Amino acid sequence: MFYFLKLGGSLITDKTQARQPRRDILEHLSQEISSAYRTVPDLQLLIGHGSGSFGHIAGQKYGTRQGVHKKKDWQGFVEVWKDARALNQIVVEALLDAGLPVIAFPPSSSVISNSHEVVNWDLEPIRSALSAGIIPLVNGDVVFDKSLGGTILSTEDLFIYLATLLKPDRILLAGLEPGVWSDFPTCTRLVERVTPNNLNAVSNNLLGSAFIDVTGGMVQKVESMLALTSKVPGLQAFIFSGLQADQLYQALSGVLVGTVITQ
Repeated sequence: MFYFLKLGGSLITDKTQARQPRRDILEHLSQEISSAYRTVPDLQLLIGHGSGSFGHIAGQKYGTRQGVHKKKDWQGFVEVWKDARALNQIVVEALLDAGLPVIAFPPSSSVISNSHEVVNWDLEPIRSALSAGIIPLVNGDVVFDKSLGGTILSTEDLFIYLATLLKPDRILLAGLEPGVWSDFPTCTRLVERVTPNNLNAVSNNLLGSAFIDVTGGMVQKVESMLALTSKVPGLQAFIFSGLQADQLYQALSGVLVGTVITQ
């Protein structure tokens, strides 16, 4: 089994406070990943994480997602990179402390995009890591962009490019919510499955993130994952809560959790 796993920025940071990691949650998630990595036969992972209260706050301040052209914009570009880099190091240390063989592959050093879509990324180092039994770690980050000068790519943006070439079996998106709600913001009924047939009905109840999120929130997650499942035959994506005990372990074990997005 080959899974992509995203640890959402709202899950691993406190988005109401600038640059505030949730170290206890991150430690617990790392232990669940480690348990699955040790006990689930033939489990292969690529992990990504969001920027939460690190990159998103600086990103909104400077409008980095929309483009980088002037000197002030580039100063903001560097500030967003610094914050994303700081959180990435925290995540790396938590995963390593849990005994996971992780190596970070920061997109800012290797990805070129064009209007928010990855167009150039040498994946040979990532492929080599996977072949060696090492877990590649990517993160939401600033990148240089042919049309926009610079921009921010979310983990989902990165997964879209990676999945078409690396062909994972599942994409697991661990966040705060236990899935997609059919009655947001009342939040009493979860949608079990999102497909092209019910996307319009579901979309009427989807809103962007309640917190600062310069890369789109829940709406973008659902739409991008549905588009991706149409490009990669057999691929399924799952949105679920990383706060529920053992939910991440279950997801990594192949159990159906949260809301599944599929064709």
